[in-house]
Amino acid sequence: MSPRPKRPVDRRLLTALAEYPVMASLVGAAMAERFSAAAAAPLGVLASVPLVDLQATVAKTAAAGKIVFVNMDSTPGLGHDPGALTYLKGIGAVAVCSTRAGIIERASALGLLAMQKVFVTDRSNLHRSVQSIARSQPDLVQLMPAVVLPYVERQARDLGVPYLAAGFVQAETDVADALRHGAAGVCTSDEDLWDLRRAGLPTAR
Repeated sequence: MSPRPKRPVDRRLLTALAEYPVMASLVGAAMAERFSAAAAAPLGVLASVPLVDLQATVAKTAAAGKIVFVNMDSTPGLGHDPGALTYLKGIGAVAVCSTRAGIIERASALGLLAMQKVFVTDRSNLHRSVQSIARSQPDLVQLMPAVVLPYVERQARDLGVPYLAAGFVQAETDVADALRHGAAGVCTSDEDLWDLRRAGLPTAR
């Protein structure tokens, strides 16, 4: 199967990452509430929120003007079928995250923003991911763990999609290093980094 024609990345994501290179990793409803109430960063990825609390949590982030990707692989009780995507859209979710290329393709077809999660264990694994992403055409890629970026920078650039480094991002220097190696930003649950501006990182480009 040949790759689908590349679609443009949503301008809201590019504008957000241009100023705030940190996407907040939100584990649970309480963390999502703190993010919605106090963080300046506009982007987040939400995990570990049970279905009973999901609609209210999504509504709070939306009311705060945030774009939050619901991690479908880490939402208790949520399946991976088309009905799950329809449900998410119905409760007001605007974006999803998954390791599954099929989910990413279906989400895009429904008008949802989509971020594909990729775990890099070796270069051949990344090569397969590049091929998968060429077919699924996500808006963003979450590349894990961040510490592999210096070793796979060239291959990561071949993704053809803005990618965010995640895992072991614990300091401003980690953010700057990820940007220097080609990432559009990072994902982290470290709340001290959520309001970090790109302009505050002199080593980033």
